[in-house]
Amino acid sequence: MPWKDVYQAWLDEPKMPSALAAELRSMDAATQEDAFYQPLSFGTAGMRGLLGAGINRMNIFTVRQATEGLARLMDLQAADVKTRGVVISYDSRHFSQDFAYEAAGVLAAHGIKAYVFESLRPTPELSFAVRYLHTYAGIMITASHNPKEYNGYKIYGEDGGQMPPKESDIVTASIREADMFNVKAESIEAMKAANLLEVIGDAVDQAYLAEIKTVTINQALIDTVGKDMKLVYSPLHGTGAKIAGAALHNAGFEQVTIVPEQAEPDGDFPTVKLPNPEDHAALAMGIDLAKREGADVVIAVDPDADRMGTAVRMPTGDYQLLTGNQIGAILLNYILTAKQADHTLPTNGALVKSIVSSEFATAIAANLGVTTVNVLTGFKYIAEQIQHYEDTNEHTFLFGFEESYGYLVKGFVRDKDSVQVTVLLAEVAAYYKSLGMTLYDGLQELFEKYGYYVEKTNSLTFAGIDGADKIAELMAKFRTNMPTEFGGVAVVKLEDFASQLEIDLTNQAEQPLILPKANVLKYWLSDGSWVAVRPSGTEPKIKFYIGTKGESALAADEELAAIEASINAYL
Repeated sequence: MPWKDVYQAWLDEPKMPSALAAELRSMDAATQEDAFYQPLSFGTAGMRGLLGAGINRMNIFTVRQATEGLARLMDLQAADVKTRGVVISYDSRHFSQDFAYEAAGVLAAHGIKAYVFESLRPTPELSFAVRYLHTYAGIMITASHNPKEYNGYKIYGEDGGQMPPKESDIVTASIREADMFNVKAESIEAMKAANLLEVIGDAVDQAYLAEIKTVTINQALIDTVGKDMKLVYSPLHGTGAKIAGAALHNAGFEQVTIVPEQAEPDGDFPTVKLPNPEDHAALAMGIDLAKREGADVVIAVDPDADRMGTAVRMPTGDYQLLTGNQIGAILLNYILTAKQADHTLPTNGALVKSIVSSEFATAIAANLGVTTVNVLTGFKYIAEQIQHYEDTNEHTFLFGFEESYGYLVKGFVRDKDSVQVTVLLAEVAAYYKSLGMTLYDGLQELFEKYGYYVEKTNSLTFAGIDGADKIAELMAKFRTNMPTEFGGVAVVKLEDFASQLEIDLTNQAEQPLILPKANVLKYWLSDGSWVAVRPSGTEPKIKFYIGTKGESALAADEELAAIEASINAYL
């Protein structure tokens, strides 16, 4: 149906809430087209979009339709699936709680029980709750680190990881079949009367926190050094403060200050432009507080508290924001060396990381006898490896991470978990403090030992109707008119994850890639540097990842700049 007809159908819909109806009437032609030219994309990571009226927006109708897709999948399963039900959590964004109860209402219309958190909770606790309550699925209402105008919806499978492609494809097909205006959603009163709604909270919190306590490796270190170490923490107006505050206290960190201006949940995120712990501006308030208090480390997490960023004190007294790759290297090095010291490092240990994350961690793992396993971008692939290792004992999972500030230490959660790594990073800071060092000093020590690894991610945004076509054209260009060098350094190997081939460009020899198909290209250069290109799975962007290594920070930075310039020239 042409988008103008869809828009008119929304205008004529008698069930339209007054706020959405008013928005529809106020739309100009360009806004109408953007809101109605296509349905909001639903993939294996769920959906994410601007709040508002339209099929390309987050609203009660798109939430109901998505949940109808999940409910129809559950209708096809064994009878106990509906009784096991679905657990639902939500973050601090606008309409998050409303969307959570809309989802519960749709499930109830199918006779499916919903467990809904009494108030906002982090994404990793949702992942934990799926496993703890043995539900069939989980729903998380969040748009991660996007601006305040966004919200989103993610579905988790019964293992606590994001729903696998097979089931996700069924959900997607069912979504497209469902008439969003005729999806039935029961009221809260009707759900309670039918015993299809259970509000959960403290019991799950305590079970999750009990598992978090097992992340600590050297309790004596915390008891002697960590308890007096000053930490500054910011939830960036999201879900993190309550749970992370309790986790740090339980571990023995007594000098934790939560940034007061950012402590309370607020969907407007009034103190930051983007609630993104990758962004130095988002940590600025925490850094100012740390300077006043002389804190050792600043930790910030995004609104749903799955990703963590940190700023560490330098010898000058200023604070440097670490990259996701640097945080991953520091955490991994501590885990492995601490376990080696207390003789608990397994002989079959494995690091699992995404293909666009740094080789810095790979070098550390190799030096300590630990295998590195690379997976596609998306934490569900790390979760799959954890389950595989539990089923086969092929490896013992030790750490998983992605360069985009996502980390996991233990598999009681099957998604990135900022609460786990907040506690662990505080322990690492205590370790270096016990040596008279800071986390910054520790990173420099690793650089001196393994080489200076520098990475950068750039992206181009192509929003609107033609955006997807422009991204597809660029990916096609990189395949058909393949660069032979970046920054003056020759490309010697190509990994094309769409064709699942690795090509040695020195002799044209080919061998299969064992990872699933994905629209990703990775170019390896003759000096070990690399470039990867992929479309974003959640935003209208094409991303460029660059990784270099040098004998000095200057050398690595210079090569990265040269590669970056050559990419821009190629584009």
